[in-house]
Amino acid sequence: MKRYVKLKREVIGILNNKLPKDLYYHGVHHTLDALDVCEIYLIEEKVKEEDAYFLRIGILMHDIGFTVSIENHEVRGVEMAEKLMSKHNFSPNEIGVVKELILATRVPQNPKTHLEKIICDVDLDYLGRSDYYTISDQLYKELFAYNNIESKTEWNKVQIKFLERHKYHTDFAKKNRQPQKEMRIEELKELVRNKEF
Repeated sequence: MKRYVKLKREVIGILNNKLPKDLYYHGVHHTLDALDVCEIYLIEEKVKEEDAYFLRIGILMHDIGFTVSIENHEVRGVEMAEKLMSKHNFSPNEIGVVKELILATRVPQNPKTHLEKIICDVDLDYLGRSDYYTISDQLYKELFAYNNIESKTEWNKVQIKFLERHKYHTDFAKKNRQPQKEMRIEELKELVRNKEF
């Protein structure tokens, strides 16, 4: 556990100091939120302590690649995870597990293991939560800043497609997040319809 505490301190410091300031969604607050949410999934999905350890590390570092590049940030994150974990005396096997967890968060998600399914659902947990619009607005602001989206209406259409294609992978998320996500889809469709008429 000491290694994790030291690693967490270092990673949070890197995120605080090196993430671009216009990453309104992919900021350190997203990582901290994911770590909090992870604790719910660990209980609900009955994750063993050793696996929970890997999952927390994977979540801690799943977006660290944004400190290097917006493009292919997961690949950059894997490179950084290997260096940081080696520095803190993690074994090649432990590093390998965490690297796979980070890569599993790439969209479109295609997780293979139970832990990969959990990290994917933790990462996009907000899609089925009551704070969806607040968090979605942060992502809109971020994409707008990088000229990846032009208007709120365009964003709503993109979100509808994304939400319709997205699938939760764990039993917990299917039961507790999917219903609200479906409500968001209908709400967004209504917003788009109202804009078009």
